[in-house]
Amino acid sequence: MAAMPELSHRRRLLVLAICCMSLLIVSIDNTVLNVALPAMQRDLHADTAGLQWAVDAYTLVLAALLMLAGSTADRIGRKRVFMAGLVIFTLGSVLCSLAPDLSSLIAFRMVQAVGGSMLNPVAMSIITNTFTDPRERARAIGVWGAVVGISMAAGPLVGGVLVDSVGWRAIFWVNLPVGLAALLLTLRFVPESRAPKARRPDPLGQVLVIALFGSLTYAIIEAPAAGLLSVLPYAALALVALTGLLIYEPRRAEPLIDLRFFRSAPFSGATLIAIAAFASLGGFLFLSTLYLQNVRGLSALHAGLWMLPMAIPTFLCAPLSGRLVGSRGPRLPLLIAGGAMTVSGVLFAAFEAETSNVTLFLGYVLFGIGFGFVNAPITNTAVSGMPRAQAGVAAAVASTSRQLGQTLGVAVIGAVLAAGVGASSYRGTFVSAARPGWWILAGCGLTVLVLGALTTGAWARRSAERAARRLESREVREAARVIT
Repeated sequence: MAAMPELSHRRRLLVLAICCMSLLIVSIDNTVLNVALPAMQRDLHADTAGLQWAVDAYTLVLAALLMLAGSTADRIGRKRVFMAGLVIFTLGSVLCSLAPDLSSLIAFRMVQAVGGSMLNPVAMSIITNTFTDPRERARAIGVWGAVVGISMAAGPLVGGVLVDSVGWRAIFWVNLPVGLAALLLTLRFVPESRAPKARRPDPLGQVLVIALFGSLTYAIIEAPAAGLLSVLPYAALALVALTGLLIYEPRRAEPLIDLRFFRSAPFSGATLIAIAAFASLGGFLFLSTLYLQNVRGLSALHAGLWMLPMAIPTFLCAPLSGRLVGSRGPRLPLLIAGGAMTVSGVLFAAFEAETSNVTLFLGYVLFGIGFGFVNAPITNTAVSGMPRAQAGVAAAVASTSRQLGQTLGVAVIGAVLAAGVGASSYRGTFVSAARPGWWILAGCGLTVLVLGALTTGAWARRSAERAARRLESREVREAARVIT
């Protein structure tokens, strides 16, 4: 079976709903976890670096394996990989709820991530092959983005209730019923599909990606406590791995990372925008959670309620962004997103927005608007100009950029905060220690704004068309060689 068969409109919507369920459990897992961080810190006696690893162990493994999962799904079957991911993710959630200490929790979060890596890029590939009309696909991706808003709204509230009433371990239980339901529905209603031509594995490329992401994240997180000289070997390893990827991958006929994608200005722009936007999200949630609970002294539930001014605009703006992308293209949503995120970061960095309820509320609303508008143009740009046979790999690159961005956001902002706080308590030094972090987040928003303007014009579209023609012509040559 080379491609997904044509489905009725009702069946396509059902497939979209099932795929959105997988995004929900992956996304809600992160938002629930952020609310539970202070409780974990107290129960597991973790420092700031330990909290960073509790978040980044998941996003790091996810980022490292997403491209492998996407290409594997294109090769052996998207439904098969998707179902395997649901099983592993659900099992990992059970293990996390039973973790006896911080090290075990971090290890089980990595198990979760192995399953999660098989969900989002594969689900996006299924959506791309299900919704072939560009406008219909843009609307479907808008719905997909709205699920992130749902998770941001429901996650802190559900997490707050569970942490306050049962304990932080209960936050992992919410994945069980959703994961099992998604598994049964996938088995019954999602048709199998795969790329016409199977892609060969790229083990060396995968090892280089893991070395790059892992060593870079370790160097950033551990630098405040261990010192720059201690982490210098890991930074050097990251540089060597990056150099190896740039030299080795173009020489392969079927690379793990197809660098030809990046000849498309919109695709390259979407990749960098995803890194900047999700770095901003990761850092924003990390700073907000610690401030609301450790500085203001709010309960987990009250902290979750304070997240609603950010979560509700994200939920409302995501489908609007999808419709705008379908009717007018990605530029306007990206400009709105970059502008709102930049202003939000400046409010906190320059005006200490967290010290007043009014400015705190406004900063959260602006960030929610910005993040709500950014997701649909990223996804649509990443997958719409590429041959359908490459949908899994292209979607995986976009998803990898998101997870890498979130990993780096937590690592960098956490490192900046740890360096500023030092041995002091959060309560007395948090606002001043967090200020450089807020400036970094404002810079991420400005990056979204500038790249959104630069990579959505006529010349950018022409570069995307040239890149797509090169990809298609090479696919045709490869297929002809196989036949002969």
